[in-house]
Amino acid sequence: MNKKLVAALSGGAALMLALTGCSDDSSKKLDDWAKKFCDPAQAQFKKIQDANAAMQTADDGSTDSKKVQQTDSAAFQKISDAYAALAKSLNSAGAPPSDGGEAAQKNAVKELNELSKGYASLKKDVDALDTSDKLKFADGLRDLSNGINKLNQQSEAAFKKLESGDVGKAMAGQKGCQNQNASASPSAAPSKKA
Repeated sequence: MNKKLVAALSGGAALMLALTGCSDDSSKKLDDWAKKFCDPAQAQFKKIQDANAAMQTADDGSTDSKKVQQTDSAAFQKISDAYAALAKSLNSAGAPPSDGGEAAQKNAVKELNELSKGYASLKKDVDALDTSDKLKFADGLRDLSNGINKLNQQSEAAFKKLESGDVGKAMAGQKGCQNQNASASPSAAPSKKA
């Protein structure tokens, strides 16, 4: 798998898992809100991590392009489903009890849903790649990584607003939102493709 693609995919998970910071005592309302979102979110973060890991290890340089395509396709579907579930969890949690919380929550839900649609689209794109020519397939994967980077950039602002101030501190105190090493060294898996 292409290094840039893995890094971009990990970036999406890292963006969600970056709902951490230095935790200190927050109000009970904020902690309750964070728990409402973070507890169910933990399973979705794990799905994103696992999908990224599967793609990262899918190609050892001799792996058949069809197998890489199948792995990537399944991973994109899992990531799409996970982002949709995160949007649902965030929507169910409601707005965080803070200044601008409602707008930040609505923006983040919208962005999570957009990420879900974007990864569903990437699944269709990877399914359509020609696996009979390894170089063309690698070029297609590179093109997909550009789409992933674009998705991540679009969502970053909304997350920054959601996780700012006391809300971010409350989320950092919840196990479900703490970094689970999803973004750990994506470049550690060397790319065997051009």
